[in-house]
Amino acid sequence: MTSNSSPLDCNCFAIRQAARYVSQLYERHMSVIGITSAQFTLIASIDRRPGVQMAELAESMVMDRTTLVRALKPLQRDGIVEMEPQSPNSRAVGLTLTAAGKVMLAQGVQQWRAAQAEFEAKVGEKRAKALRKSLFELTAME
Repeated sequence: MTSNSSPLDCNCFAIRQAARYVSQLYERHMSVIGITSAQFTLIASIDRRPGVQMAELAESMVMDRTTLVRALKPLQRDGIVEMEPQSPNSRAVGLTLTAAGKVMLAQGVQQWRAAQAEFEAKVGEKRAKALRKSLFELTAME
């Protein structure tokens, strides 16, 4: 850190500011189908690994379990995600998409593609790919 740095040269501030900007872009697209971008990511993650347990999903999403439970409640309430016991003698439950969840995912993919295209048109496809790679590497450092 240089001695003439300002608190506004903060890495955390820059990342949060960028995250808000990008989130607003994706939220605008997802709002067309009535879900948030975070809900879309959860739906897509559950579809990729049907039966995934909450602890595994929370870890892959870099969320604590309590936050994940709160995020899943509206999806369960709206019949998009369901919890199924893994076995009769276990308290472990797996998350799966319902038929309505699969429809929501298909609609979400269309909106996601539009959001991706808009973002990549603004920052460039190559730069967007490099940024994604860098951010995924950051969260994989743990």
